Amino acid sequence: MQIKTPDIGVDKATVAEILVKVGDTVAVEDSLVLLESDKASVEVPSTSAGVVKSIAVAVGDSVSEGAVLIELESSEAESNATPAAEAPKEQIEPQPAPKAEAKPEVTATSSSNSQASSSSVVDVQVPDIGVEKALVGEVLVKVGDEIDVDQSIVVVESDKATVEVPSTVSGTVESIEIKEGDTVKEGVVILKVKTSSANNAELPEKTATESSANTEASVTAEVKEQVAESSQSGEIEIAVPDLGVDKATVAEILVKVGDTVEADQSLIVVESDKATVEVPSTTAGVIKAIHVEMGQKVSQGLALVTIEGQVSSPKQVTKSQTADEAKSNTSTPAPAESTKEVAATVVSTEQGVDKLSKEQSAANAKVYAGPAVRKLARELGVVLAEVKASGPNDRLLKDDVFAYVKTRLTAAPQATQQVAAQVASGLPPLPDFSAFGGSEVKAMTRLQQVSVPQLSLNNFIPQVTQFDLADITELEAWRGDLKANFKKEGISLTILAFIAKAVAHLLKEEPYFASHLADDQKSVVLRNEIHMGIAVATPDGLTVPVLRNPDQKSIKQIAIELGELSQKARDKKLSPKDLQGANFTITSLGSIGGTAFTPLVNWPQVAILGISPATMQPVWNGSSFDPRLMLPLSLSYDHRVINGADAARFTNKLTKLLADIRNILL
Repeated sequence: MQIKTPDIGVDKATVAEILVKVGDTVAVEDSLVLLESDKASVEVPSTSAGVVKSIAVAVGDSVSEGAVLIELESSEAESNATPAAEAPKEQIEPQPAPKAEAKPEVTATSSSNSQASSSSVVDVQVPDIGVEKALVGEVLVKVGDEIDVDQSIVVVESDKATVEVPSTVSGTVESIEIKEGDTVKEGVVILKVKTSSANNAELPEKTATESSANTEASVTAEVKEQVAESSQSGEIEIAVPDLGVDKATVAEILVKVGDTVEADQSLIVVESDKATVEVPSTTAGVIKAIHVEMGQKVSQGLALVTIEGQVSSPKQVTKSQTADEAKSNTSTPAPAESTKEVAATVVSTEQGVDKLSKEQSAANAKVYAGPAVRKLARELGVVLAEVKASGPNDRLLKDDVFAYVKTRLTAAPQATQQVAAQVASGLPPLPDFSAFGGSEVKAMTRLQQVSVPQLSLNNFIPQVTQFDLADITELEAWRGDLKANFKKEGISLTILAFIAKAVAHLLKEEPYFASHLADDQKSVVLRNEIHMGIAVATPDGLTVPVLRNPDQKSIKQIAIELGELSQKARDKKLSPKDLQGANFTITSLGSIGGTAFTPLVNWPQVAILGISPATMQPVWNGSSFDPRLMLPLSLSYDHRVINGADAARFTNKLTKLLADIRNILL
């Protein structure tokens, strides 16, 4: 089956990001490709379930409606589907007009002849967890359980974090294909789930494909209808158009009161789950009032801005006209003086740098920014990863790009080279590899790029690592007794929750391990609260969200918050505040393997605790050897603040707390 470019309201769009790879298993409505036009970014979802057989486009390609994007190899279930399930496919191609009413394809194996419903067995597989292999730490469901979409079904442990894998479908667990202790990788089947779907005869709601694909068209059509009425002078309210969803969030306000705007100039950026859309002005004039603020939820018909329109010829603009034709029939006053001045300087200076390389475009696609900002970056030759974001959730704004360009124009030519030299810490340039088979440059993820200067700071920390072993035999047995009841409440109780609680308790006794070396390097800054960084592995790299005040919380509260932080990290929903303020860090290799490691101290902190996989070991009790579950601890510390004896005392105290967690109550 071929997934084609839907009607996105413009003649052509650019492939900004490919969200799947060959071999991936996708479900109905899973996003496949991110397309960008000048006015909107739209994720194209799958209209069928199956396995990605081939990808027909590349990042940077221009595509139009009907162009093939992805070819899916439908599951065996789809090939046996009833003729009624294939009917929508026949309806969509010859009848493009009633696209919004077409039914989605059904990928299912009918289990009965009932007209009311059909059922199918779906494989739930291990997703991309950012590592090649991981260990099954815990299976959270059993055969016969009813599960929902996004419900956690299994806990896998990689070398960086413990990750809960959610279900991609809802239904009844038919069989469990893995067990605790198994080594798994991406694509391995976890569960077989029996799902049921409503009869094809019933009219479904508009699919996510049609909703996101027609968002741009809806906005454009509504704008065109209003232009004829807005050509006369007077105050005009610009309202939220039909976005194809009930509500959206104001992500960026592109104008301010007093600005002079043109017809079709973007005013507000709103975001839904499927698309980022810029709402354009229907008239030329001056902004008199802005009725919304950043982060506000808005719906169709809500007033966004009030514009005092300017007199122009009452020429009608029809829906069939393009945005360029509409703009040519509308008066075009000069933009605000400050923006005009910056743009003029940029165009004159950056005239020869109006295109980015393929690697730079790929890097830009990973940065959080709207379509207008991306277009501006392409025109100016700006690599967005180098621009400091000032918008909410680190969103890049147009002003950020202009500020960056201003800095480049006014800074000394050697400034960029000096910064690069500082980050490289004096390393010489790479040699030429052309004589040894050649090479290619591949852009790192945004997270990796941000981490480079931070990790380079570790070169200036005299770091030592103290190793120890904690007997957690009794603690693990207690966790085993508790986790069944926790699971009923939807809480995953991992050993990390107990470790975080024990470390937080110990940091109150040993405050120097949660301190900072002062700038004068003659004193130590002691913190009043404990805020603990917890390293989490994501597909884009390692991120460290912060667990607040674990010393004041129960183990149950800590377990809940650890699960929430891990999920937000994997979903890329961490706010800047979630990543700030830590004064101690814990990083875990889970149970993937290894005996010990030397974690890097994360400046400005002075200590970090590494956890390696626990193993059964013989321990001498005075007369014989007992089998005990031993947990390796690796405490790295800044030797300028912490002495070796202090570090040995810290790990020794921690082993006693973990051997008998009741010591925390004393």
